Amino acid sequence: MQKTTDKKSQIDFITLGCSKNLVDTELLMKQFEANGYHCVHDSKRPKGDIAVINTCGFIESAKEESINTILEFAQAKEEGRLQKLFVMGCLSQRYREDLCKEIPQVDKFYGKFDYKQLLKDLGQAEVPACNGKRKLTTPHHYAYIKISEGCNRRCAYCAIPLITGRHHSRPMDEIVEEVESLVASGVKEFQLIAQELTAYGTDMPGGQQMIADLVERISDIKGVKWIRLHYAYPTHFPQRLLDVIRERKNVCKYIDIALQHISDKMLSAMKRDLSSDETYKLIEDFRKKVPGIHLRTTLMVGFPGETEDDFEQLMAFVKWARFERMGAFAYSEEEGTYSASHYREDVPEEIKQQRLDRLMALQQQISAAIEESKVGMTLTVIIDRKEGDFYVGRTEFSSPEVDPEVLIPVESKKLRTGAMYQVLIKAAEAFDLFGEVV
Repeated sequence: MQKTTDKKSQIDFITLGCSKNLVDTELLMKQFEANGYHCVHDSKRPKGDIAVINTCGFIESAKEESINTILEFAQAKEEGRLQKLFVMGCLSQRYREDLCKEIPQVDKFYGKFDYKQLLKDLGQAEVPACNGKRKLTTPHHYAYIKISEGCNRRCAYCAIPLITGRHHSRPMDEIVEEVESLVASGVKEFQLIAQELTAYGTDMPGGQQMIADLVERISDIKGVKWIRLHYAYPTHFPQRLLDVIRERKNVCKYIDIALQHISDKMLSAMKRDLSSDETYKLIEDFRKKVPGIHLRTTLMVGFPGETEDDFEQLMAFVKWARFERMGAFAYSEEEGTYSASHYREDVPEEIKQQRLDRLMALQQQISAAIEESKVGMTLTVIIDRKEGDFYVGRTEFSSPEVDPEVLIPVESKKLRTGAMYQVLIKAAEAFDLFGEVV
C-alpha cells in the first residue's frame, strides 16, 4: 500500500516512561508504516485523526503524567480535533478496567503485550516481514536494544513484576540479527536495556547468566562502535561481564546499576537480597577490574522505617563511592507491592524531600568535581544534534538524554551528526563539558 500523509492516514504516537516502552512504540510504528500509515512520534502538535499513547505505570508521578496526557487527548477528541484515541503500555496493563470506566473517550485500552491487536482493530494485518523490525525514533546513529522482558525479583517497593510478569530472555541469535540489521542501516551505538540486564539467559536451558556472552557476540559485529549497559542488578552480579567491559574496546566503560540504599536494615526491608558489605565490595570490584568505569545508580530515600542514621549511612556511602552518575527519588507507596501491605509510611513528606535535596546536593558537588577533572583530556565524542550555537555530543561515559553532554561551538568546525570526533575538553560545569575538535 502506498503511503500518504493526509490527516486520516497519520497516526501520532506519544511514548511516556522508559526506553523499553520506546522500543514497543517503534515496533508498532513499523507495522503501521508497512500498512501505509504515516507515523509521527512525540510531535508538539499532533495533526492526525488517530493518536496512540504508550503509558508508564511505575511510580505515582509517572502514573499522573500518563493520566494527564490521556485526558489532554481525550479533550481533543471531544472537541473534534481527534477521531480515535488508543492507549497501551504499563498503566493500562495494570489498570485497564478502571481506566475504561473513568475515561470512556478512549476507543480501546491495550496492555503491554497485546498492543499489536490495534492493527486488526483498525482493519490492518500484521506484516510478517516487519516482525522484530522498528521505525527508529532516536537519531539515526543510536538505538535501544531490549534483550529481555519482565523481572523475577520481588523488591518490596516495586510494581514492575506486577506489570511485566516473570523474566523472559530474547533468543541471542534474534538479538544479534537485530543489531546486524541496524548496523546495516547506519546505527553504530547500542544501549542494551532490560528490567534486569544481568538475569539474561537464566530462563534459558542451563539457567546460566549469559549477559557476558551476549555482549561479546554483539561487540564482534563489524560496525558496532559503542555498547552501553543499562539496568543491572547487584545481587549475583556476573563478574565475567567486567572482564568483557575492560577488554572489548567497543564496550563502553559504563554500567547502570540501581542500588537503592546501603543500610543493612533498609536493604533487608526492601528485600534486596544484598548486604551493605557486599555492596561496598561490588563497587570496589568495578573500580579495580575496569579502571575508569563510570557508574550510574539510583537511590531511594524515605522508605518506611528509614531513620536519620540510615540516611547518614547512605550519605557516607555516596561520598565514598563517588558515582559518576546518580539519580534519586523519594519513596512512594505502590498498591499491590509488599511494602504497601506490610509497612506503614512513617517518614513525613517534608523529611523525604529534605533528605532527597541533601543527597542530590552532595551528588552535584561530586559530579562537578568529576567533570572538572576531565578538563585537558582529549575524548572521543559522538555528535547527537546541533542546538543553537553548539553541536551537542556525548562521550562513551554518557547515555543519551540522562547524562552530561559535550558542547562544541558551531563556529569552530562543521561537524556531522552521528560522526565521532576527538575533542579536547576546555571547560566543565556540573553536568556539561565544553570542548573543541582536535
